[in-house]
Amino acid sequence: MSDVPHHLSRWIGLAGSVLLAVAAFLGGALPDGELRPTPVSIWQGPNGPLIIGLWLVGTGLLAWAWWSLRDRVPSARWVLVTVALWLLPMLVAPPLGSRDVYAYACQGTSFSAGINPYEQGVSALPCPWLDTISFIWRDTPAPYGPLFVLLSGAVVKATGSLWGAVALFRLLAVAGVALTAWALPVLARRCGVPPERALWLALASPLVPVHLASGAHNDALMVGLLVAGLAVVAARPGRPGPLLAGGVLLGLAAGVKITALVVLPFAALAAIVGPYRIRALVRDGAWVVGGALAALAGATLAAGLGLGFISGLEQGGLVVAWTSPPTAVGQTVGYLLAPFGVHVDALPVTRAIGMVVLVAVLVWLWFRSWRRGEPFWHAALALTATVALSPLFHPWYWLWPLAVLAATARRTRWFAIVTVVSSFLVLADGTGLPRYTKMPGAPLMTLFVIVLVVRLVRSARKGRQPVPVS
Repeated sequence: MSDVPHHLSRWIGLAGSVLLAVAAFLGGALPDGELRPTPVSIWQGPNGPLIIGLWLVGTGLLAWAWWSLRDRVPSARWVLVTVALWLLPMLVAPPLGSRDVYAYACQGTSFSAGINPYEQGVSALPCPWLDTISFIWRDTPAPYGPLFVLLSGAVVKATGSLWGAVALFRLLAVAGVALTAWALPVLARRCGVPPERALWLALASPLVPVHLASGAHNDALMVGLLVAGLAVVAARPGRPGPLLAGGVLLGLAAGVKITALVVLPFAALAAIVGPYRIRALVRDGAWVVGGALAALAGATLAAGLGLGFISGLEQGGLVVAWTSPPTAVGQTVGYLLAPFGVHVDALPVTRAIGMVVLVAVLVWLWFRSWRRGEPFWHAALALTATVALSPLFHPWYWLWPLAVLAATARRTRWFAIVTVVSSFLVLADGTGLPRYTKMPGAPLMTLFVIVLVVRLVRSARKGRQPVPVS
């Protein structure tokens, strides 16, 4: 695979993108599409085998092209041209892989009508496009930050139509991708990673054209602001003005999705010039933290909805899928006890344990970064842990750590594998395959967690063993 010419990979990826665009027209996440489909009903429906075939082949071609060049792209300019080519078919086709963009439009409609989307679902208005939204999300509060609620309201006011809103949400997503493309080389150079490789890994995977360009997920804007904030801090450590600006960008990222705040403690470390000392952390890191909190507070005040976005974080527990390791462990416990007549819902326990472990891991990573340096690498690991230990995993969530890993990691294979697998977790219309593969999905994920924990424990023990004196 390493001998494939780079120009051939470009055109193979473009062919995959075109096939996916055709799949979107035939059976993507269309507004009038079925809201409770199954893989079987899709296969038996109009053009079912063709839609599934186009989806699998198109995704496979994009994944193959991305994988084949993950460590040997010719230049940053070549990467950007290639990514633009791959995004174009997605921007002129209906949404793929998710119906979330319709929920964005309805939440914007509710906000524009004076309804607090953190207190009531979109059915309260009701939204004129309510029939496009999955039933599970109609009565649930918005899980997004105040900045995105403001943007959603502005989009609906500016367009007044569903397709106009979709187009404008896509424009916001493309702006997020462009912001990432601008900032990522700065961060990569600071971390000693070739900028062209970082751009390729972060922007050319199948997740970007499908879930950011086509699906118009707000993760594009969140990631763009997050990477830009880290890049500004990386470029000018120790200087109050740039550090404040970097903090503001991170705060705006949190205003889209509050989980962006995970990187803030690491950005505060990166702001320090010279040895890490408490005094230096207060002197330099305070500018970053202060800028972030001020930006988030400003967005919150502008929206006028208080801190309601915090309660929206609980909505992830409504979906049960084995792609979240804590959820998979809870499912597996239930499966193991059922033959003995014991029927328990272990999900609340395993998910709570996952949150406790996440907090512990984040604290450990911060202190490890304090001792060893490399705050951006540890920020990438913190985002990875956040995604892995949360109660819900969607494929596009993997883009959070992927962007920072692309600019900081020396080894790429492990997270490239996760990226490729994530690309196949949903079908063209957004049907999540984990819902229909609980067996053997949950037990296999649980086994993977056990193996990973054992390996990490062994690695930690080896690291503590004293080196023999010869």
